[in-house]
Amino acid sequence: MPYRAPVDDYAFLFDHVVGFDEVQATERFAEASADVTQAILTEAAKLCDEVLAPLQRPGDLYPARLENGVVRTSPGFAEGYQAIAEGGWVGMAADPEYGGMGLPMTLTTAVNEMMSAACLSLQLAPLMTQGQIEALEHHASDEIKALYLPKLISGEWTGTMNLTEPQAGSDVGALSTKAEDNGDGTHSITGQKIYISWGDNDFTENVCHLVLARLPGAPAGTKGISLFLVPRNLPDEDGNAGVANSLKVVSLEHKMGLHGSPTCVMQYDGATGWLVGPEGGGMAAMFTMMNNARLGVGGQGVGAAEGAYQHALAYALDRKQGRTEGETAAIIDHADVRRMLMTMRADTFAARGIALLCAAAIDMSTATGEDRWKSRAALLTPVAKAFGTDIGNEVAAMGIQVHGGMGFVEETGAAQYARDVRVTTIYEGTNGIQAMDLVARKMMDGGEAAYQLMDEIEAAAEAARDVLPELAEPVWQASESLRETTEWMIRQDHRVRFAGAVPYLRAFARVLGGHIHLASALQDPKGPRAKVATFYIQRLLPDHNSLLAQAQAGDYDVYALTPEEFAA
Repeated sequence: MPYRAPVDDYAFLFDHVVGFDEVQATERFAEASADVTQAILTEAAKLCDEVLAPLQRPGDLYPARLENGVVRTSPGFAEGYQAIAEGGWVGMAADPEYGGMGLPMTLTTAVNEMMSAACLSLQLAPLMTQGQIEALEHHASDEIKALYLPKLISGEWTGTMNLTEPQAGSDVGALSTKAEDNGDGTHSITGQKIYISWGDNDFTENVCHLVLARLPGAPAGTKGISLFLVPRNLPDEDGNAGVANSLKVVSLEHKMGLHGSPTCVMQYDGATGWLVGPEGGGMAAMFTMMNNARLGVGGQGVGAAEGAYQHALAYALDRKQGRTEGETAAIIDHADVRRMLMTMRADTFAARGIALLCAAAIDMSTATGEDRWKSRAALLTPVAKAFGTDIGNEVAAMGIQVHGGMGFVEETGAAQYARDVRVTTIYEGTNGIQAMDLVARKMMDGGEAAYQLMDEIEAAAEAARDVLPELAEPVWQASESLRETTEWMIRQDHRVRFAGAVPYLRAFARVLGGHIHLASALQDPKGPRAKVATFYIQRLLPDHNSLLAQAQAGDYDVYALTPEEFAA
């Protein structure tokens, strides 16, 4: 499908909205200068536009398949992945000591998002590897790092994450996969894992699985879980992929979307693995990977939204139907089509800005080690994941609507965006779990990190009053309403918090979106960005009022029906 990476949007957000200049000013990321950043965005855009975007439809029409125990990938995916690996895109943020570029997560997030827009099924492979790289950097032994990180960073090997079992989905502590000490520094891993994205492929020398398992005598629940690195092929004395390990792909899931991405059922039959981190430290290590992936999945939602928007816009500019208010006679001049396209554009920009704000906080935390940045990164991660993927789904659905009846016809390609992006609200922690995380774990500081962010939003709105008072005032008021609800939320027990968690997260994102659009509008108060900001602040930001009312409604109505009454 035709796609053009929105390089100007990324550059604009870097320069004027998300504080990337602070990241560039640190010693850790000083090499990410304006020239380097622009060159990377331009080269990544070329890869996405020319190499990855043409693979979007083949991946959907010719899914990955299992042949004699080997996964065969969609036409062109091998060449597409090779282009990603050879360009160094897998290891953008990885440690230079092992061959990575050491670039900011902010820049990596932008590149990952444009890859997601071009071909989401294929982009999922390097995204999983990036998460494994970060987990190994933080938790693996020096020996494991030296052997595995160069191969993963170069793209010669890929990485996966193995949490879910048939009886243990979001309740990871219920897993039953076993690990037994072999007495030689290795462990034997036995069990079955499901929903393993890119559990195998036919274009890399090795696939490395991070597998959660339980050692003999380990306590029940998450405290008894350890993490193991289990490669498809055991490395030989020279560090190359050698003989096959005792694991296999049992089957591939037949899915609603993401057909080009093989989702595997993995069987481990005494497979050889190496402990990563301490015994019982599996969840801490895996959360390093999951938090990386959660931001990445939020970016997948934004990427799908961008692709769906571009697809719908092209159709709206070309399709002629009915009497319009404009001179083009195309459906873009119908009021409701205009409303949909403006919503798609405004929400995509807001979600992109939130993801990049989160990434910039991660970079500042990495560069400075300051607690305030760690807290901000932690706070924004569930918001970026949930809002980005919600918007991906909403914009993709709206894209079908813009196409009218032709959106329901597969050959237009509009429906693929909706089918592919649907799972992003589910994997790497459902969006309901993200919301509960926000109102529980991320509020254990008494709301300090949230209040600091609101202080900045309100200060920026105050500063904008003289230039754009009609936009600044609603943003300031929305932030104050969010603050009041946050104060109320912190006083409640977990059950009440959880009952209002989803609307609270959405309201939080809406206010952040207003802040991002206001900052955008200030750069050109009469230009296109200000017009899009006006639409967002006047038409979409007011959602926060009803969302915050829902957040404070308590838990009685949620629990009012008994399980039997639901079926009555």
